[in-house]
Amino acid sequence: MKKMQVVVIGSGPGGHIAAIRASQLGHNVTIIEQDKLGGVCLNRGCIPTKALLTSAHAALSVKEMKGLGVNVTLESLDGSVAVKRSAQIAQRLSKGVQFLIKRGGIELVKGRALFSGPQEVTVNDSQINFDRAIIATGAHPRTFPGLEFDGKRLLNAYQALALEQLPTSIGIVGAGAIGVEFAYFWNAFGVKVHIFEMLDHLLPVEDLDASKEIERAYRRLGIKTSLGVKEVRATNHGEQVTISCQNSSGVAEEFSFDQGLIAVGMSGNIENLGLESVGVTTERGFININDNCQTSCPNIYAIGDVAGPPLLAHLASHQGVVAAEHLSGLTPHAIDYDGIPGCTYCSPQVASVGATEQQLKEQGVNYHLGKLPMMANGKALAMGQRDGFVKVLLGDHGELLGAHLVGEQASEMLGELLLYRSMEGVTENMINTIHPHPTMGEWIPEAVMAAFNRSLST
Repeated sequence: MKKMQVVVIGSGPGGHIAAIRASQLGHNVTIIEQDKLGGVCLNRGCIPTKALLTSAHAALSVKEMKGLGVNVTLESLDGSVAVKRSAQIAQRLSKGVQFLIKRGGIELVKGRALFSGPQEVTVNDSQINFDRAIIATGAHPRTFPGLEFDGKRLLNAYQALALEQLPTSIGIVGAGAIGVEFAYFWNAFGVKVHIFEMLDHLLPVEDLDASKEIERAYRRLGIKTSLGVKEVRATNHGEQVTISCQNSSGVAEEFSFDQGLIAVGMSGNIENLGLESVGVTTERGFININDNCQTSCPNIYAIGDVAGPPLLAHLASHQGVVAAEHLSGLTPHAIDYDGIPGCTYCSPQVASVGATEQQLKEQGVNYHLGKLPMMANGKALAMGQRDGFVKVLLGDHGELLGAHLVGEQASEMLGELLLYRSMEGVTENMINTIHPHPTMGEWIPEAVMAAFNRSLST
């Protein structure tokens, strides 16, 4: 029986970061991975989808070139090239993860892990004894009765990524980040897209102003939406699929498409790990953890998507550091779960942190609202990126309660506000920081000033 100090199950953005940090702290570490290195994010999520969105943005940008004095013609679109490119980028980064693991002196074992005791896992019919284990097995697309995927005409997000032959039309059930991003890509490549969402808006977890801005943008793109629907069902009829629902007025409707995407959430990969045999508790498809990412079995940790929402790669990586440092006897930084950023990479992008305006109203929290439209920003107009806004929600002492950005550079601009929030900055800190002009980023201090009726630009 092999003896290791730390065993990490899964090599995604949580698993391989946890393994590297544990190795840095002097542990001998083994990663067990049954699939491709890099996990869901790198192979089936963040990276390949952003590659597809880059192709989509390029296709749509061609249509705007003439207004910039560049006379070009879009001859044709080839979705298969975009899909193959996204896979190539994922493969390249997977090799990068392999290099990091090797450089860190971390052992890699390919296979499926099964807990056979509180300090033992079985993989490939061999046993590995460990002092500490970190579960980082990720998540998989969820289904509901009537909303099941079959990999043929009804797809989940992972299957959709490999779809080289694009359909003429597609119905998307679910308007979270996955559904909205795929809708943008497919629409740009000529597919007729219709989104169905049970809640009242696209991106329902975002601030209402952000959701409405994306809805306006998608209407201009010709993407159809059915919001606030009930009793949604998707059925594969062989040659086509139908999506039936009760619309927001209570009227039954049915639509036909070439294919359908089921994007109604995720569940943790907790099956067939032997969790019950070692006393690791789960709830609603995810592993329960404490502030140090420990499970109910103290020497076993869980990080990333398998440990529950928000299911974000950057959170998984931070949890990996916390778990590795805690099992090493250190006192790691506490994760501020209210300060985790979220981004959706459609066009315009959506980026946010902290509370929405609706949440502050429901909680009875007093706040000051500053909001500036991108159409008044000189750099945005010069770049032809007038859609969107910067919106900040500040407390009575100038502290950042929430920030919501919509625009082509929103995900890159959010970093400044994250630092501002984590350093407990107040209004004067932002106002007294001189920003370069012209930039989209100068709208951040202007929005802060607008919250206290001090804006100098609008």
